[in-house]
Amino acid sequence: MSRLKKTDRPYDIVLFGATGFVGTLTAEYLAAHAPEDLRWAIAGRSERKLAELRERLPGGERAGVLTADVSDPASVRALAEQARVVATTVGPYIRYGEQLVAACADTGADYVDLTGEPEFVDLMYVRHDARARETGARLVHACGFDSVPHDLGALYTVRHLPEGVPLTVDGFVSVDATFSGGTFASALNQFARGPQLLAAARERRRHEPRLLGRRAQAPSGVPRFAKEVGAWALPLPTIDPKIVRRSAKALTAYGPDFRYRHYAAVRHLPMALGGVAAVGALFAAAQVPPARRWLSDRLKPGEGPDAEKRARSRFAVRFVGEGGGRRVLTEVSGGDPGYGETAKMLAESALCLAFDDLPPTAGQVTTAVAMGGVLIERLRAAGIRFRVAAQR
Repeated sequence: MSRLKKTDRPYDIVLFGATGFVGTLTAEYLAAHAPEDLRWAIAGRSERKLAELRERLPGGERAGVLTADVSDPASVRALAEQARVVATTVGPYIRYGEQLVAACADTGADYVDLTGEPEFVDLMYVRHDARARETGARLVHACGFDSVPHDLGALYTVRHLPEGVPLTVDGFVSVDATFSGGTFASALNQFARGPQLLAAARERRRHEPRLLGRRAQAPSGVPRFAKEVGAWALPLPTIDPKIVRRSAKALTAYGPDFRYRHYAAVRHLPMALGGVAAVGALFAAAQVPPARRWLSDRLKPGEGPDAEKRARSRFAVRFVGEGGGRRVLTEVSGGDPGYGETAKMLAESALCLAFDDLPPTAGQVTTAVAMGGVLIERLRAAGIRFRVAAQR
């Protein structure tokens, strides 16, 4: 559980960005599912909006209200000083996230976010991992659909394979959902920052210790028809395989030689080709500032699909793991990935850090390293399915 005792801070969890689209869903989830003895607060820039949100929450009178603004480092530090765990939905994180990471690393508060931005995660490792290790803070990025189902799904798959042998795992992602304005803004921002992303990755490699005596890889793979899942497999250049690789580097359970590949699974070839073309067009448009601004205005941060659309949304990530003469097919699946399930994943990650008996870790760590099987069981109890589909 959190290194900090209840008497050390007034709140177990502080949710920053609570009045945004996903922030509100996360606040609603905490209000409905958190234990009665949870001491928690909602936080953001507008005290009026926070007060209105608290009035709408069931049992909202139990939640505190804290104001903080990322443009005011003192207010962000004051927020971190009051929490055992800080959960934040305020993105794009490369633009708005560092002050809170720095404050948590410096004050020893645990930190969870929803970022899918590799540049941000790499820079936070370079700038704040060492201080977090000194204070005992756990900095856990990508605690939403990026990258909980993929990171924990790979761990779950590995646990059904022999120990101490080379292992390979392929992940195939199927999603039927709509993007939020915040997710769209983050994607556009990343597409426009190719050189900065590469520079941050190089800088991280200079600071990271080398893995000795073991190997963990996450090559991009190539487009192919994957018979094992009956779909076209298109390499997904997201943060997810990077997160899985970092978990594999940190945990010997992944064996002496581990390889992970990450794909989008598309049933029909025309849809696969159309998806590739759409992503290419979006990437090209993101390089031109007027086009990027026009696209940003189509779907702004804070906007997202209504409850009816979210109720129809689904995701499934299928994993094919092999090693030691064995093969296993597993699946992680759930409802609306970008909002309902992401809010659930973030909230359960924060609750897990605050209350559960976990391995001692500090610094920038992944969900598999920090919480592993304990978080898997929390998510299962919350309705996200982890199952073995077949094995031989």
